[in-house]
Amino acid sequence: MNLNNLNIKVDNTWTLFLDRDGVINKKIDNDYIKNWNNFEFINGVLEALNYLSNIFGKIFIVSNQQGIGKGLMTEDDLNIIHFKMIEKIKKNGGRIDKIYYCPYKEEENNILRKPDIGMALQAKKDFPDINLKKFVMVGDSVSDMQFGRKAKMKTILISSDLDIINKNQDIIDYYFKSLYEFSQRLKK
Repeated sequence: MNLNNLNIKVDNTWTLFLDRDGVINKKIDNDYIKNWNNFEFINGVLEALNYLSNIFGKIFIVSNQQGIGKGLMTEDDLNIIHFKMIEKIKKNGGRIDKIYYCPYKEEENNILRKPDIGMALQAKKDFPDINLKKFVMVGDSVSDMQFGRKAKMKTILISSDLDIINKNQDIIDYYFKSLYEFSQRLKK
């Protein structure tokens, strides 16, 4: 895991999987993004998505959304957030090809919920032309990295927490402070 030696040569045959909260938008500690008013893009994300859209063949969001299962929001609430998010991403030259989410609570152990790979399997079913050997997962949690590793993806952790990084080196290929920093490293 060497930050200075990113040995991924990405082109349009590669697929990018992105977690949402903590990668695209700011997380709310001990709460959920329940409506568009709670949603705030992380600095540099729109520029990063513009660049990444020009090099990755497909870009998917894979997101656990147990706030739905807990009754704190509805799927309609989530769809509105995602519609407005994609609208803003498109306005800034980026794209998201599809959003996959798991509305189930953690204790339900649903295959769609990360770290299980149900969302990756669904993406492969929906887009049979994507190459399983050319997947990159970018997330901000250990479960994102476990998801990526189980699906045999390259894993990119968005974090500056050295404790998490050091304890999970076996499932983290690279780490960056932000999606923007990752996109800039791909330019080199």
